Amino acid sequence: MKRCKWCNLKNKLYVDYHDKEWGRQNFNDKYLFEMLVLESFQAGLSWECVLNKRENLRKAFDDFKLEKICNYDDEKIQQLLKDRNIIRNKLKIMSTINNSKIFKDIQNEYGTFYNYLKCFTNGKIIYETNKTSSELSDTISSDLRKRGMKFVGTTIIYSYLQAIGIINSHEKECFLFNNTNQKNKILQYDEN
Repeated sequence: MKRCKWCNLKNKLYVDYHDKEWGRQNFNDKYLFEMLVLESFQAGLSWECVLNKRENLRKAFDDFKLEKICNYDDEKIQQLLKDRNIIRNKLKIMSTINNSKIFKDIQNEYGTFYNYLKCFTNGKIIYETNKTSSELSDTISSDLRKRGMKFVGTTIIYSYLQAIGIINSHEKECFLFNNTNQKNKILQYDEN
């Protein structure tokens, strides 16, 4: 089976992510928040590095529970900075806490974070490859930054939109190209 060129076939986590998650529509707010956190941690690193640490990040950040992260204090920040199993970047840790509060504000304003994203997409899925940014990612990035989010530049947001299935970028040679274009089902994401 052929996959997108970026997928490291030697890394089972990466292959599973490519085959079962990337580019598939998943608009559950818990998942949308987790992916936003993970994408912000990617800044300056490879996605494979973040993916390899995903489970450790999930444990360290209380399963990406928004309410908990919104209330992190100095003690929790110090605990995260000492955790050798995660990406220990103080700016990224602090931005995760900051961004969680803004994510919650957006939920309160729009009902869900996906409703907010739909304001920019009109609920449409975009099919394109070989890009790292677009007018859509520029616009969403700009709005999130105006709201006070950090580590949400246009490249990070473009990658985020690909991850959650708003932008479908499976390459034509990839076995998922036709699958995801024709049968892009919304995945269920366990809230527990």
